[in-house]
Amino acid sequence: MERIYVDHAATTPMHPAVIEKMAGTMAAHFGNPSSIHSYGREVRKIVDEARFGIARSIGAAETEIIFTSGGTEADNYAIFGAAEANKDKGKHIITTRIEHHAVLHACEELEKRGYEVTYLPVDETGIISITDFQKSLRDDTILVTIMYGNNEVGTIQPIAEIGQILTGHQALFHTDAVQAYGMEKIDVHELKVDLLSVSAHKINGPKGIGFLYIKNGMKLAPQSFGGDQERKRRAGTENVPAIIGFFEAVKLMEEDREKRREQYKLYKETIIDTLKTNQIVCTINGTLESSLPHVLNLSFPGTNVEALLVNLDLAGIAASSGSACTAGAVEPSHVLVSMFGKKSDKLTNSIRFSFGISNSVEQMKKVGDEMTKIVQRLTNK
Repeated sequence: MERIYVDHAATTPMHPAVIEKMAGTMAAHFGNPSSIHSYGREVRKIVDEARFGIARSIGAAETEIIFTSGGTEADNYAIFGAAEANKDKGKHIITTRIEHHAVLHACEELEKRGYEVTYLPVDETGIISITDFQKSLRDDTILVTIMYGNNEVGTIQPIAEIGQILTGHQALFHTDAVQAYGMEKIDVHELKVDLLSVSAHKINGPKGIGFLYIKNGMKLAPQSFGGDQERKRRAGTENVPAIIGFFEAVKLMEEDREKRREQYKLYKETIIDTLKTNQIVCTINGTLESSLPHVLNLSFPGTNVEALLVNLDLAGIAASSGSACTAGAVEPSHVLVSMFGKKSDKLTNSIRFSFGISNSVEQMKKVGDEMTKIVQRLTNK
């Protein structure tokens, strides 16, 4: 039985070229980048080259990139670092109700420490209201953290518009771009963001590595203490093989980003058209117009998400009910709750399909056909 993986928003398989590059690095370069002898200098050189290339991918300077252990650490560093460094200017923070838990739980922790957090609502497509945002913005707001593209339904927020509104305001602007990076063309200057989080394992790179963009001149309180690595902002010896693997994934991503975008849009259309042809009733959670190309979240009335996932798995198809970080949780998706309310049937009958380089149109047709069988079986139609 062919196995089909359509859960790339959770994680992606490492690209063979990334594995090869990392293996070569581990075999040839074991030095510590902080060492001044030849072994250290050789490694420092390749780390600097990777930092420069990764920075260029978002229009940043290499001095603005801090390597982290992934998206969660990048989000945490941005939020706690900004809050603690600017608490003398105020203690108000703005975010949204549909953020990744790396952001939401960080904000909840700050509330326990005496900060005030405004959680912006979203409409049924998952987008915030700019009017709501402007009304919530105060003189004592020190941080705005709003994700670029949602990991469960793919909705893209008006980041550039928010950045423009914040021009001249004291608040730092952070965006979690973990799902968007690699799919959307990102320029931090056009977006007018001060902080931006990325993770490598979402773009066919290794797990355990990511970065935080910190605009030059921005002050963040350090969250780890030790050596002077990462411009004295993140202590600890750099994960050199992972950094090099990350850079290789970035280069591959930049080579065919537009091709991937078109492919993934076609995959969405293929699944939807197959279901329609087979007369399966379903609705899109979110919007096709302002959405990440690789994420498709569908609601199937009269079904149950657990039964859907189990039957998909038995058919060799790996999909998801939403965020991998809440897999197995009893509570419904906080994203869908925010979009549709606590009583909506969509909370218990929605599936996320997310696409990657291992997929094909033929696979998407099979996904649509298998979903047809499963839905018909579960609804006795």
